[in-house]
Amino acid sequence: MSQFSQGAQPQNRVAQSIGFLLLDNFTLISLASAVEPLRMANQLSGKELFRWHTLTHDGLPVCASDGLQITPDAAMQSAPALDVVIVCGGVDIQHSVKREHVSWLQLQARQGRLLGAVCTGSWALAKAGLLDGYDCSVHWECLASMQEAFPRAAITTRLFSIDRNRHTSSGGTAPMDMMLHLIGQQHGRELAAGISEMFIYERIRNEQDHQRVPLKHMLGSNQPKLQEIVALMEANLEEPIDLDELACFVDISRRQLERLFQKYLHCSPSRYYLKLRLIRARQLLKQTSMSIIEVASVCGFVSTPHFSKCYREYFGIPPRDERAGQQGNNLVVLLPIPEHQVSSSAVLALNRAQGESTFASVRI
Repeated sequence: MSQFSQGAQPQNRVAQSIGFLLLDNFTLISLASAVEPLRMANQLSGKELFRWHTLTHDGLPVCASDGLQITPDAAMQSAPALDVVIVCGGVDIQHSVKREHVSWLQLQARQGRLLGAVCTGSWALAKAGLLDGYDCSVHWECLASMQEAFPRAAITTRLFSIDRNRHTSSGGTAPMDMMLHLIGQQHGRELAAGISEMFIYERIRNEQDHQRVPLKHMLGSNQPKLQEIVALMEANLEEPIDLDELACFVDISRRQLERLFQKYLHCSPSRYYLKLRLIRARQLLKQTSMSIIEVASVCGFVSTPHFSKCYREYFGIPPRDERAGQQGNNLVVLLPIPEHQVSSSAVLALNRAQGESTFASVRI
């Protein structure tokens, strides 16, 4: 069974078949963010690298959260041969997952398929017991409820998570980052960069990028003092506030402050504060032309060497390598492919794209 996480495949390999299981009230932007990179991968390579199929539990049309109705290609029980199944969730996910979904997903797991999810689709995998012991991502709005309902799943705030044969993503445009990452792993960085350029997508985010999760969705409404402290931290990254002062501001002791962070955020206050400053530094390195010295200064580091040391320890690479990684790639032109014999949505899209100037513009 082929998997996204494998390296580059032989030129004559069969197109990878991906089924998108659409739950009631799924978010259309997450589905599009996952499918469109596949279409563009075919267009830029001039090959049918991927084919995709939309599925519902009964084969009947399903409404997205914006009210648009999608007619699926098939019912999940009569789906064509698949390599990958990705669950597309959205609004009111707890009531959208049916017993039939759970049974079918468990069958796909037993048959060795790679399983994934976008937006709140991770809930369906977790309900089927298929995320026990796996790192997984979900839209931040569903974060607290999933942590409570499925304690055996390691739910993270990352934009997307790739853990063995489970690939999960949060919502919005995050599925595009996950798919670009996987396409790059399988077919090369040039292709992923080319797709990003076609979608005017300035930066491909990676697994180290996190969702901006409102703290109230992580803690609930029972910890106003902790929320206030974090808000103060976020507002004072350039000149960090001493922890004793922070405690004084919200009228608690330093010891109470440390207990709150350990109990609810699972780290010390100083460690959490440092994480906020480093995440901000990473954004500045990737999104601005500020020098490393300037970035260190505006993120509250007294010296560049200290900043570099902390950055390397947290992200695994020094700041200069982070910035160097943003450089682009050149594209290489290839000739178009012969006509396909098999009809599918992917083939039809590929045939329509043959008149585009970008067709077969990336060598893989």
